[in-house]
Amino acid sequence: MPSRRSQINMTDAEIEAYIDNGWTLQTATIGPNGYPHLVAMWYGVIDGKIHFTTYAKAQKVKNLERDPKITVMLESGTEYQELKGLVIEGRADVIQNDPDLVIAVQDATSRKSGNPRQPSGSLPMDDDQRRQQAAKRAVIRINPDKIISWDHSKLGGRY
Repeated sequence: MPSRRSQINMTDAEIEAYIDNGWTLQTATIGPNGYPHLVAMWYGVIDGKIHFTTYAKAQKVKNLERDPKITVMLESGTEYQELKGLVIEGRADVIQNDPDLVIAVQDATSRKSGNPRQPSGSLPMDDDQRRQQAAKRAVIRINPDKIISWDHSKLGGRY
């Protein structure tokens, strides 16, 4: 009998679609005290890789500059048979001083909200305001080493 783990793994295409349609990524870096530093981040996908922006002086940036290891989780579902998700372990690139990339990541992120230029709930900004704001931000690009996925709907209600 096949293992339960192999029954619930997502295919590469399912993983790609799940990431493309996800919204909030749980993001863990290694804090200065050795404990995980965990934050929720909106993200976008550029060239097949997860990217997000954050203030350049944020703790997660300092953590990644010290140690580029990162773990992220995307999950959904409330009932056991609906549980779906993935964990990505990898290394992060911290990209500073690239306002054009910041804006591209923000646009990729906000496209999910239906407005390609403004994240949901944010105040409208003109191009100059966007560039000024982008100058204060860094981009984090996730380079996966390992992806673990699960989709309990594949069990057909059998546990």
